[in-house]
Amino acid sequence: MSPVLKEKEPLIMHPRPSSIVAALYTLRDLDTDVVILHGPAGCCFKHARLLEEDGMHVVTTGLDESGFVFGGHDALVEVLEKVIERFAPGRIGIVGTCASMIIGEELHEAVTAVQPDVPVIEVEVHAGYRDNTKGVIIALESALAAGTIDEAEFERQKRLLRAATDVEKKHGAASKEYLAPSRGDLKFRVAERLVELLRGGKRGIAVLNAKKETAYMFADIIVAVNQAAGKLGAPGLINMANLDPELGLPRVRKHARQILADLEEKNITVHYLIGGLDEYPVAGEAADRLIAENYSDYDFAVIAGVPHALPMEHIRGMELFSITNGPRQVVPLKEMGHQHVVVELDLHPKTLGVSHIVESEFGATLRDIVSGAKYGNRIG
Repeated sequence: MSPVLKEKEPLIMHPRPSSIVAALYTLRDLDTDVVILHGPAGCCFKHARLLEEDGMHVVTTGLDESGFVFGGHDALVEVLEKVIERFAPGRIGIVGTCASMIIGEELHEAVTAVQPDVPVIEVEVHAGYRDNTKGVIIALESALAAGTIDEAEFERQKRLLRAATDVEKKHGAASKEYLAPSRGDLKFRVAERLVELLRGGKRGIAVLNAKKETAYMFADIIVAVNQAAGKLGAPGLINMANLDPELGLPRVRKHARQILADLEEKNITVHYLIGGLDEYPVAGEAADRLIAENYSDYDFAVIAGVPHALPMEHIRGMELFSITNGPRQVVPLKEMGHQHVVVELDLHPKTLGVSHIVESEFGATLRDIVSGAKYGNRIG
């Protein structure tokens, strides 16, 4: 019998997110207090520091050449004991790295030796997976085994992760062999065009389809567009947002509740909840159904967060203003038919550790143009 040949995945040459980092962020969303990275001191350094800013302690066993040869069991036991003594955590995570997984370290052996009296989520992961979502799945499998989540939530998360992978392969950073980073269109030019449409009485839709904590800044764009419409006497926008506070892992639900409260305080009405903050891969489809049924004849749409997850069929006739934080997402969005693409650089570090909506560069630019404070009172 001839072997079944697996279809070869397309070559992707530009850097992609790491499955180890994905596991770290998943543990954060599970409200893990401390995570031990079992590997070299520099592994995932940047994201470890960012996650410390977001309230989760990240420490390392600091494996070196000796550990690569003789193993790191003793180092992991020592760090686990120190973590319990220093931080008194309610939940601990241990995450493997390429180094510790290659030498065959058994994370559970250290946990057995220490016998912590709090739950420990052991994540045997490395960075060699093609899709970074694999790190999320491994972390969730471990959380399920530890009793941190139930089977229903685990299956829901797997469905979302499959959808997220499909979105990225179709129109995202995994859609081409190489995508050059781009800063996108000039923010003030895009804002000027949006002001023209608002002044002309055009009808618009504002869609927030953001990934987890990034919504703290992407929500500001929805706020700014609604404020501009109000000041210019434009028709009210139809606002859709993936801010369902009943869906997602613990920290994700908390973010949704807080952003909804911020929007209410700013007198911004969310007309439709299109999913939770972890449902960005499928929330675009919910928005698409609403647009098809009620708003397909509208003039423009402002889409903030993950615009490429929104199907094009019913928005293709609109003028599209899309805001992303991915420099490699500009070209795919332009090819999809998004006329205006704006990149919010450094959005991710600016939204870690915050608890209220953060002003975006595009939102600030739009406010300045409407007020005439910076660009010469162009609206009269």
